[in-house]
Amino acid sequence: MGSTTPAIRGGAARRPDTRRRGAVVAALMLAMALAALDSTVVSTAVPQIVGDLGGFSVFSWLFSGYLLAVTVSLPVYGKLSDTFGRKPVLVVGAAVFLLGSLLCAAAWNMGALIAFRIVQGLGGGALQGTVQTLAADLYPLAERPKIQSRLSTVWAVSAVAGPGLGGVLAAYADWRWIFLVNLPIGAAALWLVVRHLHEPERRRAPRARVDWSGALAVFACGGVLLTALVQGGVAWPWLSAPPLALFGAGLALAGVVVAVERRAAEPIIPGWVWRRRTIAAVNLALGALGLLMVAPAVFLPTYAQSVLGLAPVAAGFVLSVWTLSWPLSAALSQHVYRRIGFRDTALTGIGLAALILCAFPFLPYPGSWWQPTLLMLLLGGALGLFQLPLIVGVQSTVGWSERGTTTASVLFCRQTGQTVGASLFGAVANGVLAARLGGAGDLDSVTRAWDAGTAPEATRRAIAEAVHAVYLGAACAAVLAFLVLLLVAPRRFPVLDD
Repeated sequence: MGSTTPAIRGGAARRPDTRRRGAVVAALMLAMALAALDSTVVSTAVPQIVGDLGGFSVFSWLFSGYLLAVTVSLPVYGKLSDTFGRKPVLVVGAAVFLLGSLLCAAAWNMGALIAFRIVQGLGGGALQGTVQTLAADLYPLAERPKIQSRLSTVWAVSAVAGPGLGGVLAAYADWRWIFLVNLPIGAAALWLVVRHLHEPERRRAPRARVDWSGALAVFACGGVLLTALVQGGVAWPWLSAPPLALFGAGLALAGVVVAVERRAAEPIIPGWVWRRRTIAAVNLALGALGLLMVAPAVFLPTYAQSVLGLAPVAAGFVLSVWTLSWPLSAALSQHVYRRIGFRDTALTGIGLAALILCAFPFLPYPGSWWQPTLLMLLLGGALGLFQLPLIVGVQSTVGWSERGTTTASVLFCRQTGQTVGASLFGAVANGVLAARLGGAGDLDSVTRAWDAGTAPEATRRAIAEAVHAVYLGAACAAVLAFLVLLLVAPRRFPVLDD
């Protein structure tokens, strides 16, 4: 894979190749923006959706269903892209995503909308995994930080802009436009991919065998376990029958996955993903990253409004500043890892992140808005120094035929970490609140009381202590990632020549 345009076939002149690659990169950025927007855009439109369709008791599945579908489909799409190529998987995934968007806009009740959000998520899994893999295909190692930092910027800006865009569309148009706006953007991305992405001919088995039984087993196992994590402590108490039954079924299905994958000629999750030290270490480290990201993303806006007394827009700004420093730090990380290596650069970033997260509980009460804002700015810089070297590094240790599976395994672990983090830290926050308030309420209820102007000083202090406990838990996740890289990852990643 020697040239700077390994996945694009063009004329001998350099200019057409450069233009063609630019068009493909534009398509990748549009696809990434769609996947990021749809993970957050629905949140501020929930009142209008519920008012129109009903189903308040199950509306959380608008988020959970999309998340589950994206997460459990990532390994499947990764293997398919290694078997059939990136272009067909990306085209099919984008088509499924757009079909899901159209169906969501036509939903007639909450059950239908949830089902169509799952269809959207099945397409979103292809967008996330294949976009990241194609970015590594298109650029040699020396140039990969540029494209990865661009994709990180697109993801961060789109995810942060999602709630605002959803609120504007729901307030001034109709909530159905949240899904309809995907159609022209997605169609443009799809056209660019079909028109400009031409993958070279590669050796392939005469009859490519797809492990459909393994795909079904992975999908079932992941769906059951993630459902237990998403709904446990929310829809059902943790020790009640439904989550215990789901966890039991999930463990049984995990055994089925192992048995099926051992017999498969081309397994969806091959054993080498966990036998190779580099890939296993990056998977675990980015799983810990997903875990710690939940602390600011979920709990900081509540802290900013309930403890600092900020308006929702100002609270969103406190959180969004890390989307400024994260991509900038990621883009500059290449100058560090070229000197000290991928592992040591990531160790530096996650070590700094652990210290920053530990500093949050020491903020004065009630404090000023600039204090958590500064910490978030620093945290974004530290995590940019951590994540991008690991993604670029692990993609550079495998050839084309293994890159899709490797990238999907990394993203799968990060998504799973976020799901586990939401459940774990929600339980931590609720436990602290119950202890401080004598067993009264949870984070949602006390926040509603604050919004209604009825929360006393004791409630503000309880919320502050709950969020402090969550940040300490996130610091523990950062320490876990540090130890995994230190003890499991090789000092020098076994990078292949371009």
